[in-house]
Amino acid sequence: MREPIIIDADPGQDDAVALLLAFAAGDRLDLRAITTVAGNVPVAQTTANALRIRDLGGAAAVPVHAGAEGPLVFPLETAEFVCGPDGLAGADLPAPAGAVARGHAVEAIIAICRAAPDDGITLCPLGPLTNLALAFRLAPDILPKVKRIVLMGGAIGLGNMTPAAEFNIHVDPHAAAIVFDCGRPIVMMGLGVTLQAIASHEQVAGIGGLGTATGKAIHGMLTRPRPGGLGTAGHPMHDPCVIAFLLWPELFAGRDCFVEVETGAGPLRGRTTIDWNGRLKQPVNAYVVASVEAHELFERMTARLATLP
Repeated sequence: MREPIIIDADPGQDDAVALLLAFAAGDRLDLRAITTVAGNVPVAQTTANALRIRDLGGAAAVPVHAGAEGPLVFPLETAEFVCGPDGLAGADLPAPAGAVARGHAVEAIIAICRAAPDDGITLCPLGPLTNLALAFRLAPDILPKVKRIVLMGGAIGLGNMTPAAEFNIHVDPHAAAIVFDCGRPIVMMGLGVTLQAIASHEQVAGIGGLGTATGKAIHGMLTRPRPGGLGTAGHPMHDPCVIAFLLWPELFAGRDCFVEVETGAGPLRGRTTIDWNGRLKQPVNAYVVASVEAHELFERMTARLATLP
């Protein structure tokens, strides 16, 4: 049976590849909606980008709902310095052909969850967790409907937005704290694993050689000029790890941990303290993924992406 999912995203190149991988896995994943949030770029642009990616992947039947315009407490910080002015530098995609669906993303998440059986929906947030936090606070009755939350965010070690914090958690740490405290199963894809998910130059070239519009767009995004100091000479695929985990969990390894999010405004804002060795004696609240078989991941991912237009 196909796993019903909602992807909550702030596209973003990595989000784009994750969405395309989900489109290409329609035999395994039942994508009920794409919900957008402010993050890499403001929400009007992330929503337009989700529509552009939907057009590229030939997934017009999947509704796209626009969501939160900013974090719960802090002012929005974006990442055009990494993603480019429109968030999808290198993709060279036209303006969207389709329209955004009616209703706010939070309303859509609540409605889809309420219509599902218990443990019936997997939530896949790829950006700041604002929409999920709002949904959980507005409608706590949906929590039993959530089978699991597989998210990209946080870090065991150094961050990529500040020395302490990964971008998604830094942008809205209060939302992250709500989600990690929600009581539902969480799979955390932090920088410790996603910085291992680096496509080799040969694999990136292979995607470009698919001879499809999808392959050309992904190749453009992965080979775009990027600022230095991002921790790797290659291109890590942070967000696609979320979708890949749904498809091929055997490629990943980690352990159950207690994770706490720092919500203060100081230099530790957004830090995820991960009790890897159980020293705090707190109940675990996340399965923290720490390793991935990167070469096999990209081989399988490329095979899936080859099926798209």
